[in-house]
Amino acid sequence: MTERRLPPVTQVGMTSLALIVAGGIYLSAHLPNRVPLAPAIVLLAASALLLLGNLVSLQRVEGFAWDRFIDVAKWALLAYAITAGLIEYAFVRNHLSGGPLIVLTLSLVVYAVHVPMLIGFTVARYA
Repeated sequence: MTERRLPPVTQVGMTSLALIVAGGIYLSAHLPNRVPLAPAIVLLAASALLLLGNLVSLQRVEGFAWDRFIDVAKWALLAYAITAGLIEYAFVRNHLSGGPLIVLTLSLVVYAVHVPMLIGFTVARYA
């Protein structure tokens, strides 16, 4: 039995999520004082580039079960958008503003897109 060759979507996705978590921990460790944003922005940019690379590499897979992927990923995206929204609400409710809020919001967007993509990929790869 031959298995088709797939890009390392899961490994890249977990690396991307680790970068997001590291950036969040870095920002949280400095709050409520002034936060130097450069390291968090670098981590966010690297994570976003990994997300983009994952999407591009997945798009190039021939015969991928896109129908199954979309069926699963859209519901996971809804769930993760809700959780990201709740986390965002907590940030705003705790009076986080300015640069740290923007970086954390963008980090939540990467999180809310990458996890559903990983869930959809995991299901579609065996379809």
